[in-house]
Amino acid sequence: MQVTLSELKMNVGHFVKIAEKDDVIITRNGKRVARLTSLRQDRRAAAKALFGIIHDDIDLNAEREERLNAGRV
Repeated sequence: MQVTLSELKMNVGHFVKIAEKDDVIITRNGKRVARLTSLRQDRRAAAKALFGIIHDDIDLNAEREERLNAGRV
């Protein structure tokens, strides 16, 4: 969904509800300037976007713990 900054200011609560399910692109003077998005993104989809292909059998929590513990002695 795309919304102007003026519309967002007048109906911020409405657009926050929409952003819980779908990204809201904010425009100013006809140009895209920001995106309102949910914090509850699918972790696997976010990881795929950042790192490429991830096998289905990978445990993201185990990988995180391993990465956090790697610097400890």
